[in-house]
Amino acid sequence: MRMPVLTSFVADRQGAVAVTSAILLTTLIGFTALGVDVGSVYTDRRKAQGVVDLAALTAVSDLANADKAAGATIARNKIADASYSLEYGVYSANQALAPDKRFVPSDQASANAARVTLSSTTPLFFSRILTGRDKFDVKTMATATQSSFAQFAIGSRLLKIDGGLLNAVLGGLLGTTLSLSAMDYDALLSTKIDAFDFINALATRMQITAGTYDGVLSASANTSDVIAAMAGIATRQYGAFDRGAAALTAISQRLRSGSSKIKVLSMMDLGPYAAMSVGQKPKVSASFMALDMVSAAAGVANGSNQVAVALNAGIPGIVSASMKVAIGERPRGTSWVAFGSTGATVHTAQTRVLLNVQLAGAAPFGAVSLPIYIEIASGTATLSKMSCGFPDVSTSRVTLDVTPGLIDAWIGNVSNVQFTNFSSAPNPGAATLVDIAGLTVTGKAHVSVSNMTPTPVTFTYSDIQAYRKQTVSTTSFAGSLVASLLGNTQLGVNAFGIGLGTPVLTSGMTTILGNAASPVDQLLSSVLQTLGVGLGQADVWVTNLRCDGAVLVI
Repeated sequence: MRMPVLTSFVADRQGAVAVTSAILLTTLIGFTALGVDVGSVYTDRRKAQGVVDLAALTAVSDLANADKAAGATIARNKIADASYSLEYGVYSANQALAPDKRFVPSDQASANAARVTLSSTTPLFFSRILTGRDKFDVKTMATATQSSFAQFAIGSRLLKIDGGLLNAVLGGLLGTTLSLSAMDYDALLSTKIDAFDFINALATRMQITAGTYDGVLSASANTSDVIAAMAGIATRQYGAFDRGAAALTAISQRLRSGSSKIKVLSMMDLGPYAAMSVGQKPKVSASFMALDMVSAAAGVANGSNQVAVALNAGIPGIVSASMKVAIGERPRGTSWVAFGSTGATVHTAQTRVLLNVQLAGAAPFGAVSLPIYIEIASGTATLSKMSCGFPDVSTSRVTLDVTPGLIDAWIGNVSNVQFTNFSSAPNPGAATLVDIAGLTVTGKAHVSVSNMTPTPVTFTYSDIQAYRKQTVSTTSFAGSLVASLLGNTQLGVNAFGIGLGTPVLTSGMTTILGNAASPVDQLLSSVLQTLGVGLGQADVWVTNLRCDGAVLVI
C-alpha cells in the first residue's frame, strides 16, 4: 500500500539542512542589516553629541553672542538636517540639588550657563523595510557653564580706627591686653596676607606636614599660632621693620600664654582648593587684610564670652558710658571669607551690645541711667553670579546677594545671664531709669529691624582689584534706631510706693529722653563703627576672581 504524497513529504528528511539554513541565513542577514543601521545611528549620535558639546562650550564662552557662536559651530561641522535651540540659564554647582535642578533658565543678562539642544537625522539603509522610514531622528543636548571662582567676605567694616577702644575690645575678645596705636591698626588694615601661605605657615606651626588644606582648617589651632602665622608671612613679605608685621608680632606675643583654640574653618573656606595637599599652591592667588583676620579670629576665640569696656564719651549730655560686647558663633558650616563658585555663602557672627549710658538729668529726676541692648543676627552674602570677560578680563563682574542681619533693640533690664545666653533671645523687663529719694522711673521699649529680601550687589573688576567694600542697608529701617527706641519708651513713675502718671513727671522724662537721642546715637554710632558693626547693614567685598573658561556640566 502506497503512502499518501503529503505524508511522504513530511516524513522525508532529505534537504532539511538546506531549508533550515535558508531560513536562518535570511534572519542573520536581517539582523546584520539592522546592526549596520544601529551602528550608523550610534556613530551619528556620538558625532552630534560632540558637536552639541562644542556648541554649548562656544556659546558660554561668549554669552553676549552665544546664539551666533553656537550656530556657527554646528554649521562648520556639517550635521545632516541640523536645527538647534539655545537656552540661557544660571547654573549652580550645589551638591544638595538634584542634577536636573542645577540649571535654572534665565534671561541673557543674568546667565552664567547655556544649554544647546541639537536635532538632526541619520539615514536608514536596511531598516526602512521594517520601519517604513528612510531617516532616524537624533536629538542631543549639552549644558556648559563658565568655570569661575571668587573669593569674597562679609563683615569687619572698621571704618573708624580708635586705638583705645579697639585695644579694649579686641584684647578682651582674645583674652589679653593690647596696646597698639591707631597707626598700628591703620597698618594692619593695609597689610595683605596670602591665604595659602598663611595656611601653610599655620600647618608648620601645628606640626602638620601632610594631608589637605581642609584638614588644617578643620583642626583646632591655638589663637597665638594663627596670629603668629600671619606675622611670619607679613615679616617675610614686607620686612621685619614693617609696621603691620610688627603689630601682628606684638599681638602674637601677648597671646603666647593663652590657651584658647579656634577652628580656622569658621573664618576661611577654600572651596574647590580645600582638597589640595598642604604645601601646594594653585595658580590663582587668594589673600585677605590682616586686621580683618585678627577681628575674625577674636570673634571666634571669644565664643559667647562678654567683654566689658568703659567708654570715654566726651559728648555733651552724657555723664559716663560703658559697654558690653558678646560675639556668638557663626551658623554651623559657614565662614567669614570663602573661595567658591555660585551658591557659596558667608555669614557674619551674631553680635550683642549692651550700652549703659548715664545721662545728665534735670529736677526732679537727677541722673538718668539708660541701658540699651542691641542684638544683631547673622547676616548672609551668597555668591549669585559671576561673569568672566573673554578676552577682556576687565569686563568681568561678580554679584553677591546680601541680607543684613535682623536687629532687635531694647531699652530694658537685660541680665548678664540673658546677655551671654545665645541659645535664646532676651525678652527683658522694664529697666530702672531713675531711683532717687523715693522717686522711681522705669522704662521699656523695643524696636525690630529686618530685611528678609536679599539685595544684589555687583562688583566690577576694578572693585575687586581695589578690595573695595560695599555696604547693603536694610530697606525697612528708617531714621535713627535710638530715636525710635526713646520715642516709644513706655514709662512708669512711682513716688514713695505710689504709682503716678502725672503729665508733668511723664512729660519731663520724655523731654530728657528726647534730648538724649542725638548724643546717645552719636555715641552708639562711634562705638559700632569702631567695632565694624553697622545697624541694619552688612559690608561685603570681593577680593579675587578666577576665570578658567567654559566647562560641560550635567
